[in-house]
Amino acid sequence: MEIAYWIIAALLALFYGYSGGKKVAQGKDALRPMMRWVDQVPMPFVRIIGALEILGGLGLIVPPLTGVAPGLAIVAAIGLALVQVGAITLHLMRGEARQIGMNIALLGLAGVTIWLSTIWVG
Repeated sequence: MEIAYWIIAALLALFYGYSGGKKVAQGKDALRPMMRWVDQVPMPFVRIIGALEILGGLGLIVPPLTGVAPGLAIVAAIGLALVQVGAITLHLMRGEARQIGMNIALLGLAGVTIWLSTIWVG
C-alpha cells in the first residue's frame, strides 16, 4: 500500500504543481488556450485555486515524507478531490460535459489517495 500511495501521490503532486504554478504565475491571456473558463472567473480566484493546488500537492508529499503531521496528507487529498468536484461543476454549468474526463480521473486518483492515506498514513 505504501508504494501505491507514493506513486499516486507523486503523480498528483507533479500534476498539481504544474497546473497550480501556471494559474499562480501566468496571466489570463496565457491561461485561456487551455483553460477557457478563466474568462468567467475573477483572476484572484484563479490564483487562489492555483495556490490551493500547489499546497495540496505539497501536502501529499511533505508531511508523510518528514513524519511531521502526516495526517495532513489526508486533508490534502480531500482538498484536491474538492477542487475536482468544483472543476466538474464548473464545466457542467458551462455545457462542457465532454471536458470532464481528466477531472473525473483526477477525482478518482484523489479518492484512491484518500483511501490509501487513511490506511497507511492516518
